[in-house]
Amino acid sequence: MKEIVFITGGCRSGKSKFALAFADRHFERKVFMATCCVQDEEMRQRIKEHQKARGSDWQTVEVSTALSEAVASHSRHADVILIDCLTLWVSNLLADGASQEQILVRTDALTQAIEEATCSVILVSNEVGTGIVPENALARRFRDVAGLVNQKVAACADSVVWMVAGIPVFVKGVPNGREKL
Repeated sequence: MKEIVFITGGCRSGKSKFALAFADRHFERKVFMATCCVQDEEMRQRIKEHQKARGSDWQTVEVSTALSEAVASHSRHADVILIDCLTLWVSNLLADGASQEQILVRTDALTQAIEEATCSVILVSNEVGTGIVPENALARRFRDVAGLVNQKVAACADSVVWMVAGIPVFVKGVPNGREKL
């Protein structure tokens, strides 16, 4: 049964680990859509760690900005697509000069692609609005846009999971009725 699962939480809250474990337990043909762009050696190492954690049974697709198109083109050949993560996607779009309005239009296209996908979709995103108000305008803009993107994706999701210190808290629905994941 197809489902849309949105997983959010703070940095190092266990979002990616939970998403991978859930997908590994419940799906055969798995596509990982990585939105991270290598910008320095530290980021390269993080990517290597994520790749190792996934294992060889994942098909990896690197997608910096064209998420809706990637979902549409890969959903027919997968049981699940895991997008990790939306906040890096927003950052990439902002770095490319996209306005808030343009990002929200692209988010609408993404939610449409997810709803039309023939496979399940798991989306990971950071919750960035629970901290202090950022000091500079770009950081505030990022926080605001990421929050709006998260709201749109959560609204179309069947289940929303908030990760707290490695513990899943079910905010909306439970993925495929699985209380114990």
